[in-house]
Amino acid sequence: MGELKATGTTYIEAISKALRDEMREDGAVFLMGQDVAAYGGAFKVTRGFLEEFGSARVVNTPIAESGAVGMAVGAALLGRRPVVEMQFADFVACAFNQVANVAAKMYWRTQSAVPLVLRLPTGGGFGAGPFHSQSQEALFAHTPGLKVVVPSTPEDAYDLLRDGVRDPNPVLYFEHKHLYRRIRSDLVMGVARKDRTRDYLPLGRAREVRPGRQITVLTYGSMVHDVLAALVGLDVSVQVIDLRSLVPLDEDLVLTAARSTGKVLIVHEATGTCGFGAELAARVAEKAFEHLDAPVRRLAFPDSPIPYSSLLEQDGLPDAAVVREELLALARW
Repeated sequence: MGELKATGTTYIEAISKALRDEMREDGAVFLMGQDVAAYGGAFKVTRGFLEEFGSARVVNTPIAESGAVGMAVGAALLGRRPVVEMQFADFVACAFNQVANVAAKMYWRTQSAVPLVLRLPTGGGFGAGPFHSQSQEALFAHTPGLKVVVPSTPEDAYDLLRDGVRDPNPVLYFEHKHLYRRIRSDLVMGVARKDRTRDYLPLGRAREVRPGRQITVLTYGSMVHDVLAALVGLDVSVQVIDLRSLVPLDEDLVLTAARSTGKVLIVHEATGTCGFGAELAARVAEKAFEHLDAPVRRLAFPDSPIPYSSLLEQDGLPDAAVVREELLALARW
């Protein structure tokens, strides 16, 4: 995956800036997580935050994810807006009950808002093995009461995080580790939310990244860049939709895109069985079937834990070369 630009704001800088701007504008926003204070977090997103905001708003937690999320839910119920960092998205499994059975259902039990964001560094590509490389978005997209976002650019990393902090619902924010320092953008940030004039889309809206007439690709997160790389020099007109938000899903744009081309390829890094691509395929088949000229196709990681071997991991990840082959096959259908 190449960089979009050689200069500008990186994806990880956009995340850090979004947190800093929200904390400056709203004293109710505070951070929790393992080593987020003096150390600055596992990936240094919160470096310098302790010095600016103090220990009451930048709080180290024990290695106990369930306890951290439980405390964050309590703080949210008391009017605060906690942002909890998991060192790796994989570790959210230790807090699954607090996320899926407490935070997600609190409003339906008590009519009390839970404005909570979980920052989840997700995805593979580093040979880090099965405990530090998973893409778990489908687990939580399946849980009513949660919102799930997956930014692919610095702009969306910034906007979706700020929107998530302001949202009255629990928001799971999947930030891809592979994008942290690999992509950049000339991003205008730091303005108040009401003053944004650039191409801003709110949480819940997808974006057409590239127009096309023959095939629609539905994707999100780091795979957006692999799909765009696959199109270089390809003599097929391909429309690319970056979902940005899985829950809520911009179904109108998804179905409009599918109907316009009649051929759909879904690409994601997570494993295929019951992955979010299955939901997308079902909705397109159910609501746009009469417009389809070919079966809906999916590209995903094989149904296997991610191996430690970098070669085996790369062999399973849907990279630009594999996407290109699928697009050519679908074009010939």
